[in-house]
Amino acid sequence: MKRLTILGSTGSIGLNTLDIVRNFPEKFQIRSLSCRSSIEKLIEQIREFHPKIVCVEKDEQACDLRQIFSDTEFVFGLKGLIQISKDPETDLMVSGIVSAAGLKPTFAALKAGKTVAIANKEPLVMAGELFMQTATKSGAKLLPADSEHNAIFQALKNERPESISRLILTASGGSLRDKPLHEFKKITPAQALDHPNWKMGSKITIDSATMMNKGLEVIEAQWLFDTPVQNIEVVMHRESIIHSMVEFVDGSILAQMGLPDMRIPLSHCLGWPDRLPLKIPRIDPISLKALHFEPINYKRFPCLSISIKAAKHGGAAPAVLNGANEKVVSSFLEEDINFLDISKNLNLVMQQFYKTILLPEVPTFLNKIQTIEDAVRADKWGREEAIKLMS
Repeated sequence: MKRLTILGSTGSIGLNTLDIVRNFPEKFQIRSLSCRSSIEKLIEQIREFHPKIVCVEKDEQACDLRQIFSDTEFVFGLKGLIQISKDPETDLMVSGIVSAAGLKPTFAALKAGKTVAIANKEPLVMAGELFMQTATKSGAKLLPADSEHNAIFQALKNERPESISRLILTASGGSLRDKPLHEFKKITPAQALDHPNWKMGSKITIDSATMMNKGLEVIEAQWLFDTPVQNIEVVMHRESIIHSMVEFVDGSILAQMGLPDMRIPLSHCLGWPDRLPLKIPRIDPISLKALHFEPINYKRFPCLSISIKAAKHGGAAPAVLNGANEKVVSSFLEEDINFLDISKNLNLVMQQFYKTILLPEVPTFLNKIQTIEDAVRADKWGREEAIKLMS
C-alpha cells in the first residue's frame, strides 16, 4: 500500500487525486494533506481519509482543528509544508500547490529522495536545472502529472534523449481562441475563465487563455526530458484528445490520447509503474470522426513568444517571468487591469530584465539560479517589477 502526501488537497489536483484514492482504498493510504484556506472542505477530507498529519496556513487554523480532531497532528506554514514533504513515512508526494508557494516543499521532497508526482509548473520553471540535479543526486523520482508532460512520459518509456527529434505539445487555445482580437480589451475574468475543455483553477485557466501555460510547459519539458528548447514545438489542438506527441529520429511519432480528464495522468503517476483500472468515460474512436491541428497565432497569444524567449535565454529569466505572470494574472482577476495588459506588462518586465543583466553590477541571482533562494529572489524581482508598472 502506498502512503501519500498531497500538497494542495482542496484544489483541482488534490480533489482529483483523492477521487482516485477513494476508488482504490486497498492500494493507497493518505499520510498527509495540506490546505491554505478551504478549511470546511479540508474538514470533510480529514473525516473521510483520516490523515496522520495535516498542514494549514496559519497557527490559528491548526489550533481550531486540533479541537475537532484530537488524533491528527496539525502543522502550519512553510515549516509545516516542508515537514510533510520530507516525511520518511511518505512513499509518494503529489505536488499540487499553485504558484511559487510549492517551490520549497517540492525541493525538500526531492532532497529527501522522495517520489514526487509534480502537477504544479512553478518548481521546474523557476529552478528546473537545480531540481533535476538534486533529484539525480538524491535518487528521487519526478513523475510528471501535468497532462502534456505525462503524455510525453508515457510515449518515451525508456527511450534515450538522443533518440528524440522533437517534442510536440498540444494546446486547446483556451477560452478565447475564437474571440475577435478587437474585443480582447473588454474581456472579463468570467469570460477568460470559461474554458471549453478543462475544469481547472483560476490562475491556470487564465494562463490557458493567454497561452502562458504552454510557454511554461516548454520550460518544464526541456528539464524533464533533457531536450533543447528549439526541439520543442506547440500546436493548436482544439479537441484536447491528443495531449502531446514525440517524434523520434527515425521519423516515428508516438502520441498519447485520452479524454480531457486529469484523473488519467494523475492515476498514471499514482500507480506507476503499474496502471490503475479507472472507471471513467472512454474514447470511442468512431465518434471522434476527425482531430484538428493548427499553427499557433502568435499575434493572438503573445505570451507564448515571451515565455519561449525566456526559456531560450535560461538563467533567471523563467523565474522572473513566473513571478511577473503571477502578479499580473492576479491583478486581472481582481479587475485592476484589462486582459491585454497581461502580455503588455509581461513584455515590459522582461525587457527590463534583459537590460538589467547587461549592467556592470548585477545581482548574481539574476544571472544564474544556483540555489532555491536565488529562484525565490528572481521570482520576487519579477513581481516587484510588475507592481511598479501597474502602480
